[in-house]
Amino acid sequence: MTRNPDKPQFSRYEQTLAYLYNTAPLFQKVGSSAYKEGMENTFRIDAYLGRLHTRYQTIHVGGTNGKGSTSHLLASILQEAGYKTGLYTSPHLLDFRERIRVNGEPASRAFVVDFIARHRSFFESLHPSFFELTTGMAFTYFAEQEVDVAVIEVGLGGRMDCTNVITPALSVITNISFDHTDLLGNTLEAIAKEKAGIIKPGVPVVIGEAEGEVKAVFSKARQAAPGASCIFVQEKNPVLSARLLPSGYWEIESNEYPELIDELGGYAQEKNAATVLCAVDVLKKQRFEIPPKAVYKGFRRVTENTRLMGRWQLVGRDPKIVLDTAHNAGGMQYIVRQLQAEQYGRLHIVFGMVGDKDISSVLALLPADAEYYFTQAAIPRALPADRLALQAERYGLKSAVFPSVGEAFEAARRSAAKNDFIFVGGSTFVVADILPLFVHPD
Repeated sequence: MTRNPDKPQFSRYEQTLAYLYNTAPLFQKVGSSAYKEGMENTFRIDAYLGRLHTRYQTIHVGGTNGKGSTSHLLASILQEAGYKTGLYTSPHLLDFRERIRVNGEPASRAFVVDFIARHRSFFESLHPSFFELTTGMAFTYFAEQEVDVAVIEVGLGGRMDCTNVITPALSVITNISFDHTDLLGNTLEAIAKEKAGIIKPGVPVVIGEAEGEVKAVFSKARQAAPGASCIFVQEKNPVLSARLLPSGYWEIESNEYPELIDELGGYAQEKNAATVLCAVDVLKKQRFEIPPKAVYKGFRRVTENTRLMGRWQLVGRDPKIVLDTAHNAGGMQYIVRQLQAEQYGRLHIVFGMVGDKDISSVLALLPADAEYYFTQAAIPRALPADRLALQAERYGLKSAVFPSVGEAFEAARRSAAKNDFIFVGGSTFVVADILPLFVHPD
């Protein structure tokens, strides 16, 4: 039997995570109180660690919805093209190390433990946010692993996000919708200005969706960044048609990639695919060698290559059970459309949200002919299930209330017949609470 050298670090790893969460509060758990405005800490950490992100190429991906799927698709394609590829995303669902991957493999527990041990005194003098600290950790890991390229997902906004210290080969902004309005602004134009902050001189940018005033914001940001070409996906229109196959995958038709199979089956993935195809075209012009077979395999093997979870993820049949992390109106509109297209006897929805979202806008989209099991994830930010149910009554949503996601899901499963459909979502953290029933962490 082969000994796993990483296994003995497990207890120290858990202790290290406890230290991290207690010393640098995690935004996904406590919300805006964990957010640190300004880039001073970022620049100090970057200088202390040696600006390690300059040792490899980077691709920067921001936007409101779809930036996670887009990041994973790009990483999968680059892997298939033969590049050793880093991937930095957030939040994690099961294990912290999901945030930092190389060719799909999470950072080792030993590295996480050693990184904090080596740099603990510096971080304690600085008091960084959790995301500032983990971004430095990711850049360090990618340098130590000698990656060729790293796909870096923006954490929050763009202009003041600590990932914005990089100068990438390409920037991508997927779309603009209402989210984190307390920090980014309460108009689409204000949010777009924050997202546009990742546009840099000499760096091409691909914009997935933008119209009207939002498009004008991006055009103005490009003009202020000399040499930054701006590609609007809606003008390029690389996807000629798309159809959802019985397998749950998309078949995408484009001039360059006919009959492209996209493993990610959510309705939002059609637009994500168009953004990715435009991004690939730009990367090829940036002298990345990406043959057609890498694009085909990258789309078809994205979950195998990157371990992506929580995007219209099918975890059960008879009844059909799907999980999705969509958590705002921009993402939920696609979920509702897809639920309407499904065939089932009854629809059961296990649902919870965090309290700092636009609850009303999401509830207004949800189908009234479903049975709801309102609940709350096991984090301080979670909106209490009884308060969610009270707001849902205004929209005619009939529900039962459960104190935990597990109890809500078990109630739905007991009530569901074989030809019914169970959807679990409303929050990344609701999905995170239920995933251990179906997926085991590395």
